[in-house]
Amino acid sequence: MAIVSIVGRPNVGKSSLFNRMIGERRAIVDDMPGVTRDRLYGRVTWKEKSFYVVDTGGLLMKDRDPIMEGMKGQIFQAIEESDVVIFVVDGTQGITWMDEDVAQVLRSYSSRVILAVNKIDDFTHEDDVIEAYSLGFETVIGVSALHNRDIDALLDKTCELLEANVSEVPVDEDAIKVALVGRPNVGKSSILNVLTGSERSLVSDIPGTTRDSIDSVIEYKGRRFRIVDTAGLRRKSRIRDDIEFYSTVRTMDSVDQCDVAVFVMDARELATEQDQRLVNEILARGKGVVLVVNKWDLLPNTPEVGDEVQTKLREEFRFVLHAPVLFTSAVSGRRLHRLLDLVGQVYDRRQSRFSTTVLNRIIRDMLAFDRLPTDGTGRRLRIYYCTQSSSVPPTFIFFVNDASIVTKSFENHLSKKIREAGDYDGVPLRLFWRTSHGNSEKS
Repeated sequence: MAIVSIVGRPNVGKSSLFNRMIGERRAIVDDMPGVTRDRLYGRVTWKEKSFYVVDTGGLLMKDRDPIMEGMKGQIFQAIEESDVVIFVVDGTQGITWMDEDVAQVLRSYSSRVILAVNKIDDFTHEDDVIEAYSLGFETVIGVSALHNRDIDALLDKTCELLEANVSEVPVDEDAIKVALVGRPNVGKSSILNVLTGSERSLVSDIPGTTRDSIDSVIEYKGRRFRIVDTAGLRRKSRIRDDIEFYSTVRTMDSVDQCDVAVFVMDARELATEQDQRLVNEILARGKGVVLVVNKWDLLPNTPEVGDEVQTKLREEFRFVLHAPVLFTSAVSGRRLHRLLDLVGQVYDRRQSRFSTTVLNRIIRDMLAFDRLPTDGTGRRLRIYYCTQSSSVPPTFIFFVNDASIVTKSFENHLSKKIREAGDYDGVPLRLFWRTSHGNSEKS
């Protein structure tokens, strides 16, 4: 599909316009300048035509801050990739020297630039649009992203300028959706860049650089993977402002929509309490999981280090010992070639299903050697039969004489047995217990 980028100085309403165009709140909107740092893609369909729209960070040409320098490269790349550029200015503030700097960058692309004068909330501000013609662009449209004013005219003009056949939408419904998740500064963006072979996500030593969820689609061994690089998740007590809050919400939304979550940790600060909580969140949402221990190259090169790390993982991640573990270095590319293989395997396992006949035979054979739990009167649990009600994630319903007799330890034991029989490494299982002659249920 064709690509349209939204460009401009900070705090002119680019993210609000992005959200208005795609019809949902994906970009972070805040009054603080510089909130949007990475490129964020969304899909727009307008009058049977479709294209991608890209929200970029605020462009300040004279700012030499390291983060801004990285953002400039991102924005310039977005402009180069674009079929149309929407240049946004704030109509209530008039044209500033910062707008003129951006205009200078865009003049070489003037034939495909639309100048959108934002915050023209009513007819009384129409005169503010006239000043914008001084920037030298032929197509100037006054809009209000907040009040949805003349957005249809902007979309009409955008579609008119697009050279590509924007009605053709690539089919990627079969893509395996992968979310890179973890605390800030563990190397998620670097891993994405290695996998895609480009500087797709802004990389910095400063924690929290990625605030929006960034996604890329790649092909590997005949399969399509949509990989999302999410913002680093902090403890809730450290979420100090709306920006951090929305980043956290968006990251968990990315987890909700993924098939497999790749949980990335720093080998030097392994399996923290926060890591355990986040992995539990992933499992609670029924997602497949692959554990990645990144920055392996920064650990001491001693014979004992491997065993020490393995022991630490077994102790702190008892609840997810079934998950595949990969030890990597995004800097050197160490073992990252195996990551998508593991993701594909977990994805396939998450889709697998037992027939009811085979499942009940497996359950019968397992329970023939196990002691079933009893209640306070000595009455023993009886399992009549079991059925797999869903495969994403694998969900099993057990019909028993009394669901209240089931203990957590027995449920964990049975889950382990099913996992072994069905090869469910990296996949959470859900077990429900239903009394066959009554209404009580335990899960």
